[in-house]
Amino acid sequence: MTSKKALLGKLFISTFYLSTFTFGGGYVIVTLIKKKFVDEYNEEEMLDLIAIAQSAPGAIAVNGAIVTGYKLAGLIGALVAILGTVIPPFIIITVISACYAAFRDNAIVSGMLKGMQSGVGAVIASVVYDMGIGIVREKDPLSLLIMAGAFIASCICKINVIYIILFCGALGLILSCFQKGDC
Repeated sequence: MTSKKALLGKLFISTFYLSTFTFGGGYVIVTLIKKKFVDEYNEEEMLDLIAIAQSAPGAIAVNGAIVTGYKLAGLIGALVAILGTVIPPFIIITVISACYAAFRDNAIVSGMLKGMQSGVGAVIASVVYDMGIGIVREKDPLSLLIMAGAFIASCICKINVIYIILFCGALGLILSCFQKGDC
């Protein structure tokens, strides 16, 4: 029981810390959660967790915390991870909204946020590389084709990401059905 409490405490403190000091949205926090908790899992399992977090409705940071918390400590772990992830932005947004006029016109805050955009871009590029390299290493032509097709559909053809996710999910369901011989 003590080890479960220790795990839940570590889960809360870690998600609270990551959520407090992470700028750039869900993809940034997901990669940090991976480094903090999930390095003992293989790359394929991590890609599955990220896919679940992306596909579920809601913020990817919260979804990532849910799947990680659930994987580590079950339902109570998911709830603890949600609290640790949601409380810091709630507090920060509450403070910022109370002081909005002062922050809006502050040159230092504005400059700091512009500088953070570059760092966020680099972290997101790192996440894309880490996720993509796993698919490339498998050398599965179908996976490479799906990845390239999703990229072209999103970036070049400007197809809504929801349609791409739904299509890829349906395609994955069909492929797994054929691989298992259920179809």
